[in-house]
Amino acid sequence: MIDTLLVANRGEIACRVMRTAKAMGIRTVAVHSAIDASARHVREADVAVNLGGAKPGESYLLIDKIIAAAKASGAQAIHPGYGFLSENAGFARAIEQAGLIFLGPPASAIDAMGSKSAAKSLMEAAGVPLVPGYHGDKQDIDTFREAAARIGYPVLLKAAAGGGGKGMKVAERESELAETLESAQREAQSAFGDSRMLVEKYVLKPRHVEIQVFADQHGNCLYLNERDCSIQRRHQKVVEEAPAPGLSPEQRRAMGEAAVKAAQAIGYVGAGTVEFLLDERGDFFFMEMNTRLQVEHPVTEAITGLDLVAWQIRVARGEPLPISQQQVPLNGHAIEVRLYAEDPDHDFLPATGTLALYRESASGDGQRVDSGVAEGDSVSPFYDPMLGKLIAWGENREQARLRLLSILDDTLVGGVRTNLAFLRRILAHPAFAACELDTGFIPRHQQQLLPAPGGLPDNFWQLAADAWVQSESLVQRADDSHSPWAVRSGWRAGGAAEIDLHLNCQGESRKVRASNQARLQGEELQAEIDGTRQRLRAIRRGDALYLQWQGELHAITRFDPIAAAEASHAQHGGLSAPMNGSIVRVLVEPGQTVEAGTALVVLEAMKMEHSIRAPEAGTVKALYCHEGEMVSEGAVLVELAP
Repeated sequence: MIDTLLVANRGEIACRVMRTAKAMGIRTVAVHSAIDASARHVREADVAVNLGGAKPGESYLLIDKIIAAAKASGAQAIHPGYGFLSENAGFARAIEQAGLIFLGPPASAIDAMGSKSAAKSLMEAAGVPLVPGYHGDKQDIDTFREAAARIGYPVLLKAAAGGGGKGMKVAERESELAETLESAQREAQSAFGDSRMLVEKYVLKPRHVEIQVFADQHGNCLYLNERDCSIQRRHQKVVEEAPAPGLSPEQRRAMGEAAVKAAQAIGYVGAGTVEFLLDERGDFFFMEMNTRLQVEHPVTEAITGLDLVAWQIRVARGEPLPISQQQVPLNGHAIEVRLYAEDPDHDFLPATGTLALYRESASGDGQRVDSGVAEGDSVSPFYDPMLGKLIAWGENREQARLRLLSILDDTLVGGVRTNLAFLRRILAHPAFAACELDTGFIPRHQQQLLPAPGGLPDNFWQLAADAWVQSESLVQRADDSHSPWAVRSGWRAGGAAEIDLHLNCQGESRKVRASNQARLQGEELQAEIDGTRQRLRAIRRGDALYLQWQGELHAITRFDPIAAAEASHAQHGGLSAPMNGSIVRVLVEPGQTVEAGTALVVLEAMKMEHSIRAPEAGTVKALYCHEGEMVSEGAVLVELAP
């Protein structure tokens, strides 16, 4: 019996699991770090337990504390979500030994498939096609150098114990291998507590197609169709859809049956995903099996009408699968995009801060939003930067695509940089509409998807000035709300209303005179742009005005000359932190001469490493950071003399 469920995770997956649990009449328990005390998953749970700390290693990765929290709260079962401990066999065993139920596969199955190396060995013995590579126990640089030389560059280094793009890096040539391996090992250790790596040939122009499998405790196993997850950046999925465009029924059956055989071979129970590379000829190669619920499971739910979390709970209770393979539905098409707090204009660096504005699209036919945040929440540097997932279903792919574009247009996020505009450009790209998909989609169309930042046009600044003045026009005096001095209209006796403003937006500064040509009604700015009457979103939050322009929300503030001078002085001659994070490596010393592109400092943020490199040749004049130190965005780390 399961009447109380602890969710050993955070963010949108914790909220999503709790939603189904509550619908089934199950009481929910959240665990959280000290800095997540007011997070959305904590607010939505029936009970919350503080694990303390901030980093995952101080909170969400502490097995003993999580089990103690389950026992103290009366939970009979633990759902691991994805990431963190979801594919940790030791966690599954500890839960079973504590007399609790793990909503995942047996520990033996995680041992067999949770490790990419073990999974590849198992598939190799079973005759499943593999990508050429090395997945052995030896982890020294010479072994990896020899394997890379044998299979040929470029090679892909992957964490053996995890997924989600963490601990995954490409080495283009032998000279990069050692540094790339060390960085990937550190990422893997930080994210999964396991630094073991494997290396495989970096296959060019493949599609990433995965099969959703589900097994019960009675020997039944089936596949719930497939998903295409080819559109990725930095080896992390950005867009997922089901079914995979262009996949024939014969291919679907062959891949599905191979996935089921793999699961049955290890006595699998619960939800799992077998991932394949599909080449241009239609041949597929086993990559890995994720022994958990996937981020992209909503698209499978959309085309089958099934609730996979409910299935997990029922299977954990000992119930058999409710349908057979022949009864698995496949209705319509679904597409999902991942909304991240990150800056696409700066190599997708994670973004942190407070969500001053956060508004999701209203629910409608074929529309779904799974999120883990709300307006006013903080985005921390300690965890994955995904804010939520936007999902659309349609009777066909084009209807799903257009519905998802509508969801993106109605989603507003301010205070933190996001990939919203980037996602819209992907969905609107002709190649995406034409199903021209592979893992190189983003690099191939980079010019259109990631256009070089340009100056904002004059009519944008004019609209910004008009909206700014009107958003402030009803500021009231505390002693007399009807006083004419409380109205900032720019009225002048004997002359036209004039207000001059000095505004900032995206690093630009502009002096503008408000014209009152645009009219702000509530949160809608009505204006004539290039001869066309248009309506734009304009929302004031504190000292910032958020104006929607060409599919993107721009934050506008009043120019502060003192703050600008201080920022310029602080950064002069120095290399600053692009985001909040922790210094994991300092690679240079004062007085050292470096070449352009040399890695100087390695910063870890949101479970990923980012190298701060010399923009030009020079000499390290001073260091302002040390290993293990937490630094804030904009903090000067290294001073470099040309």
